[in-house]
Amino acid sequence: MATISATSSIRFCSSLKLSSSTTLQVNGRTSTVKVTHAGWKSKSFPSLRCTGFRVSCSAKPETVQKVCEIVKKQLALPADSELTPDSKFAALGADSLDTVEIVMGLEEEFDINVEEDNSQNITTVQEAADLIEELISKKSGA
Repeated sequence: MATISATSSIRFCSSLKLSSSTTLQVNGRTSTVKVTHAGWKSKSFPSLRCTGFRVSCSAKPETVQKVCEIVKKQLALPADSELTPDSKFAALGADSLDTVEIVMGLEEEFDINVEEDNSQNITTVQEAADLIEELISKKSGA
């Protein structure tokens, strides 16, 4: 006759992931089954709410490079200036007018239209590149 015993453990891996594992012993052999669920069941955790789930990817390296070139040109930075995706426009010496000119250069280069609300949220090279990728994907999907 087979002897079976089971133990379960549940742990939270991140804000949106619930991981559980169950250990089974059959005739002295141990086997572990792991199951991962994304999201919450509202009845189980009424105080935790998940209103949506969004997967976001960083912009392509080519897009980031083009943004760097446009920023260098608009701010008259030396060609050997080192810009990274985390470079902040303000730290590079850009004021609000410079930022508007950068956005206009991006619109022209990528043939996109950046809403005024979105342009006010752009403070780094990466944010600009991510917005460009988003607008291009919306444009091609429309």
